[in-house]
Amino acid sequence: MLFLVKLFPEITIKSRPVRKRQTRQLRKNIRSVLSEIDSGITVRGEWDSIDVVPSEIAVADQETLARLRERLGCIPGIALFLEVERHDLPDMDGMLSLALNAYAEQLPGKTFAVRCKRTGRHAFRSIDVERHVGAGINQQVQTAGVKLKNPDVTVALEIRHEEFFIVRAQHKGLGGFPLGCQDAVLSLISGGFDSSVSSYLCIKRGLQTHYCFFNLGGRAHELAVKEVALYLWMKYHSSHRVKFVTVPFEELVGEILENVENSQMGVILKRMMVRAATRVADSLEIKGICTGESVAQVSSQTLVNLNVIEEAADTLVLRPLVTSDKQDIIDLAREIGTEEFSRNIPEYCAVISKNPTTRARLDRIEAQEQRMDFAVLDRAVEQANHQLITEVVNDFNEESEEVEIVDVVPDDATVIDIRHPNEIDIAPLHLDRPEQLRLIPFYQLRTELGTDDRQARILLYCERGMMSRLHAAHLKDEGFVNIAVLDLRSR
Repeated sequence: MLFLVKLFPEITIKSRPVRKRQTRQLRKNIRSVLSEIDSGITVRGEWDSIDVVPSEIAVADQETLARLRERLGCIPGIALFLEVERHDLPDMDGMLSLALNAYAEQLPGKTFAVRCKRTGRHAFRSIDVERHVGAGINQQVQTAGVKLKNPDVTVALEIRHEEFFIVRAQHKGLGGFPLGCQDAVLSLISGGFDSSVSSYLCIKRGLQTHYCFFNLGGRAHELAVKEVALYLWMKYHSSHRVKFVTVPFEELVGEILENVENSQMGVILKRMMVRAATRVADSLEIKGICTGESVAQVSSQTLVNLNVIEEAADTLVLRPLVTSDKQDIIDLAREIGTEEFSRNIPEYCAVISKNPTTRARLDRIEAQEQRMDFAVLDRAVEQANHQLITEVVNDFNEESEEVEIVDVVPDDATVIDIRHPNEIDIAPLHLDRPEQLRLIPFYQLRTELGTDDRQARILLYCERGMMSRLHAAHLKDEGFVNIAVLDLRSR
């Protein structure tokens, strides 16, 4: 059994050198992501597809296979991937025999069609295979007959040179370009629907997406945004190292509130963010920034205001959502898994102006900005905290006691699996005593845990331990005195 990965169509229309380079990068990315699940996995590339061969141990474990499927579906550059059985190319009767072995149980009483894709030079055509296999199935199995349009069962076959493949299942990929084939971008992330989805769209397009967060709401706000960024990284672009940059903006907001006319505050705040992001991007040698702005979604995002805001940028500004409807954005957030925790993050940058202008004038905005002390902006950029995304828990641990890591569940402990529900469905956590397990996604911890839990022995669990360490440190600061992280990877 193996996975046959089909390239995103836009890769296949590139020039030969570019196509080779992007296919090579995709192989590298697949290997990087999947080797964490199956250390014995093999990834081999060809011109139009990539073979991903799990180890024998992985093939024997349905849970491991499910995790491999899930991760393959989240790697940019993959249009779709097939689960196939590979055989040496037989004669026509051998093809029929193999197809019957694979599909016999699905066919009784069902309509069917045979579909064959072929690559290479052969003495037969694809349609010859379809006719021979289809006729044989019709004679040997009590089907409801052949139906070429919308059949109940599609018998999918592939022939590549001297190899014959039986397709067991087909899965949709993420699409887009492989990470590492495009340049990097700095995403201005607030944790809400828009910035999370715009970050995802950049990742999907093959942009190595770093994160820049402007802290307006204190430590709780910072934690909420970090968990969104960490989730996106773990799910969609863990093949690459990216940075999370926190820029303290509370002092600058105070400067705006004290010196700027109320109606101009929103536009000026956004201009300050763009200025700061440009400097951060320059320091990381990044040539573009990304925002979640959409035309006229809010008052600061009229076309006039967006133009005035962009005047403050010294680099390219990408707006993947610029013409998207809000409901479409929320629907996509639900699809990629960010909806639930984005829903509970307030939009801090929208609360400082009660009567915002919708048609800002550049000369008036610049006059207002002259009343401000730009040294405040300089200090914010200088004090920015640059971290690898894998190190976002460190600043929380610095202010609290080191989080305890355990690999055994005591009898008096409650284990809380804080993974996203989709991850739990793929690889549920099994304990010797199931009654010790609670399922609380990380974005619901604050609402689900009450005062009665503060003294209890609690172990937080997630697959890599990153999200659980982040929340354990935060909960310790909140008064949960007997909390630890359960790490089972060493078992």
